[in-house]
Amino acid sequence: MLLDGETLAPVPAVRELLADAEGRRLPGRLKTELHASVVELNTDVCATVEETVEAVHALRSVAAELLDERGRRLAATGSHPFADPEELEVVDEDRYREFVGYAGVTARRQGVSGIHVHIGMPSDEECVATLETILPWMPLVLALSANSPYLSGKATGLASNRAEVLAQLPRSGAPPVFGSYAAWEQWVGRFVGTGLASDYTQFWWDVRPHPRFGTLEVRMPDQPTSLEVSAALIRFVHDLCRWALEHPADEPADRGIYQQNRWAAARFGPDAQLIRDGRLLSVPELVAELPVAPPELDPTTCEAALQLRQDDARAACADIVARTWPSRTRRSR
Repeated sequence: MLLDGETLAPVPAVRELLADAEGRRLPGRLKTELHASVVELNTDVCATVEETVEAVHALRSVAAELLDERGRRLAATGSHPFADPEELEVVDEDRYREFVGYAGVTARRQGVSGIHVHIGMPSDEECVATLETILPWMPLVLALSANSPYLSGKATGLASNRAEVLAQLPRSGAPPVFGSYAAWEQWVGRFVGTGLASDYTQFWWDVRPHPRFGTLEVRMPDQPTSLEVSAALIRFVHDLCRWALEHPADEPADRGIYQQNRWAAARFGPDAQLIRDGRLLSVPELVAELPVAPPELDPTTCEAALQLRQDDARAACADIVARTWPSRTRRSR
């Protein structure tokens, strides 16, 4: 999120930032998103988790430094603590105008940010099988990543109000059960045929196939503030998918249980009680049963808790800015 250096209010400066970044050699790109006060950081294809983390660091570094030169600040978080998302300026591009024209206020409310992790898949069928295998664990990913407790200046009572905001869109949450890649193609094709969607990228599920990139795209986590939390979530998603490729589920995930767990994770974050194999387990208990360990993630807390420890939403925003790019010392290395 692009903020004024003094007020920390969102500034619709993404075009200016992209112009300032032209000619820079980057391990990826800066691009527009729905709101003009947001920049999306896209890495290039990376061979390892370490390479990915380095790319994220480099892209955030460039964005933060260019904004700093103009007296602005970068804020990485799931939602802006005190801005009204419905008042944010929308980028003047056809795809965003069409989106807002169709989804209306539910589109304008999407002043939220997540970290999307693309994992390369060996084949189409393995992509669909991996989706089903990791889906039951996605609410746990949300609980560990929750970082959007505020909306329009008020604590919402949710660890991730982003998850609730995303759920207001059509074609959100868990995807339907497909059973095969061909069935997924046919299902998406029927929607596209009606004119409701132009292609599969207009299905805003928590996890989805992305055949243009040859990946499974995990869209579940809130945007972390800390680079270290970003790195831990990227590694966790990568390792979970690698395990799932070797241990495909025998049957589809229960969508009813998924919906309950998704709600509980959004509401309580790491304090959630989630259903697993007919049992109600705490987040630390579930982490202990994970097929892959996320050692860098503390199962008892999340970044939403850091925001709520501040005096109010404006203090939380100042803390987010400080933790997004912590020091000039880091930038001078």
